[in-house]
Amino acid sequence: MKNIEQKLKKLPKTPGVYKFLDVQKNILYVGKATSLRDRVRQYFSGQDTRGQRIEKLVVESDDISVVETDSVLEALLLEAELIKQCQPKYNIEGKDDKSFSYFVITHEEFPRVLIMHKTDFNKEKYQTPIYKKGKIFGPYTSRDQMQIALKIIRKIFPFHNRNEKSEKGCLSYQIGLCPGPYTGAITVSEYKRNMRNISLFLSGRKKKLLKDLNRDMKKYAKEEEFEKADKIKKQIFALEHINDIALINKSEGPTFGIPKVGPSDARFEAYDISHISGEYMVASMVVFAGGMPDKKSYRKFKIKAVSGINDVGAMREVLARRLNHLEDWGVPDLIILDGGKGHINMADDLWQKLNIRIPVIAVAKGPTRKKLDIYRSELINIDNKFIKDKFVIENLREEAHRFAINYHKQLRDKDLMTNCEL
Repeated sequence: MKNIEQKLKKLPKTPGVYKFLDVQKNILYVGKATSLRDRVRQYFSGQDTRGQRIEKLVVESDDISVVETDSVLEALLLEAELIKQCQPKYNIEGKDDKSFSYFVITHEEFPRVLIMHKTDFNKEKYQTPIYKKGKIFGPYTSRDQMQIALKIIRKIFPFHNRNEKSEKGCLSYQIGLCPGPYTGAITVSEYKRNMRNISLFLSGRKKKLLKDLNRDMKKYAKEEEFEKADKIKKQIFALEHINDIALINKSEGPTFGIPKVGPSDARFEAYDISHISGEYMVASMVVFAGGMPDKKSYRKFKIKAVSGINDVGAMREVLARRLNHLEDWGVPDLIILDGGKGHINMADDLWQKLNIRIPVIAVAKGPTRKKLDIYRSELINIDNKFIKDKFVIENLREEAHRFAINYHKQLRDKDLMTNCEL
């Protein structure tokens, strides 16, 4: 028990997996935690209400071992892998096998990733090589958490998930969650590389996965296949910034898209202009608060006072209108404009006229389109912690761009429909 008392004082507040060990260092129990310190201490504070079984576990335990993970999702996957490998006494005894679920990667030309109950494996429809020869990961006790986890994984490594060998009418293909193997949009080898990456991740081998991805990214960059290199770069970033708040509290909907960014108490706002030759000119404002997209605070603007192709003038109008709402919309810690030196000069001029001290930068792709240029305000010092990661800034800029384009298309399509009415 002395070992445990010493360990309790040093436990980290990070996500991870904990193991209860007996005197012979046999693993008695494996569990996952959002905060290792808070969860493990519950066993010895009377807060755990799972009865005699837990009391017996605590009495038999002589030591505790923990493995920190970068996210709750990885803790979930590592817990399942360790239970499968070690078969700990208190994880297995008294459990109804029928309640367990598993991830299955099917044995097909373009494999799918399924969630299956233990009882599914005995059903006649699954007695084929597609399922019998598939890769199995688990067991897991929470099907809800598995579904959330799979959505997060699929966002990073898309895969086909229908029985039909076609993408016709497939919503997942249309929104980018399926890479379109049956349209020829991805080769067999590229698709299987995606599945291998998923397999590594489900096995709890994230370090190996990141090492392989970094190797492939450098290879593509050396061969000047920059689109492929950039795609892998985004996968690496997503893996290192997994947003799994939905696994902490599954009553909240999962958030997908841009990973968590910026200091935890910062509010970022990014702006973009969209138009076709000056027609249907609109602007977007996207907001990240506490490192998360705050979609209820997103705003759309129709440009009213500017005509023709004048992105700088349109941005000035939008900022002036935004700054009239500091009291009711809040004050941002950083404003990001999609534009170059002209945009930052415009902002400095507007800031002087309105006596504003909000940090502002303008960002644009450099001449080669491979580098992001950041233009700083000459009036206001900007804390480097806000802009140290150019990839984060680029993601915010792209989110503003996406939101602006969607609004622009809505207005244009609505106008086209009106003009076509008889």
